[in-house]
Amino acid sequence: MDTMPTSSALLFPGQGSHSEGMHEPFTDHPLLKRGIELLGFDPFSRLSEGTRTQQPALFLCSMAQWASREDHETDPLAAAGHSLGEYAALTAAGAIDFEDGVRLVRARAQAMADAAARQPGGMVAMLGGDRDDVYELAAELELSLANDNAPGQIVLSGRMRSVDAAVRRSADIGCRARKLDVAGAFHSPLMAPAADALREALDNTPIQEPVFPVLSNGSTRPFEDIRAELAENLLKPVRWREILLELQAMGAIDYVECGPGSVLRGLVKRTLRAAA
Repeated sequence: MDTMPTSSALLFPGQGSHSEGMHEPFTDHPLLKRGIELLGFDPFSRLSEGTRTQQPALFLCSMAQWASREDHETDPLAAAGHSLGEYAALTAAGAIDFEDGVRLVRARAQAMADAAARQPGGMVAMLGGDRDDVYELAAELELSLANDNAPGQIVLSGRMRSVDAAVRRSADIGCRARKLDVAGAFHSPLMAPAADALREALDNTPIQEPVFPVLSNGSTRPFEDIRAELAENLLKPVRWREILLELQAMGAIDYVECGPGSVLRGLVKRTLRAAA
């Protein structure tokens, strides 16, 4: 059996990396089958329904891909997950049992969808431009920093009128704006009802000490209080650029993406090239 190099970091993607047919390589995998049984429905046949189905589907794919790797029984240097991906990372690290992880992700997805329905909002990716100019525009429009993904890729979140204003004014600060196909203003104060519901679900979830470090989106450091940080991270920005720099500082050389697509590998190249 191959062993995972001690310089390897695991990366687990978040909502937005899903795609039709992403589960097909893992159709017969026991984790995928058990996950669908626990959910009580097949999320892969209902991806068009949005957050409620996309998040559980992506979690199951990430876990099946991780468990299918020949080296999954050896410990990496560390792991990190982008937003939803934190749950897969913590499950891979043994902090959350798989079945509890399925239930928790389902509760999170439901809570976020409900919060979005109550307080409509959106998200916009600001591509290029100067970071300080983007932050200044966000403050003026009362938008929250949702994701700091990589140099030249910042995502803002908030009420739709403010998102639309950011799109109109993006060229003024040298950016290209792309509205994201999401149900609500994730990682903003509009998700407060979802964070409250998630805390209740987390209180009922057993948590163990992870067998390898998992970096938190909110702090960029290894999780300390997993329950509290997972709930708080719904309201905080995903500091992905800083997480990648922290993994590099820890000694990471190989970055293994466990999930569909290659979005995170692209962010690794962009971030570390800019830091070189």
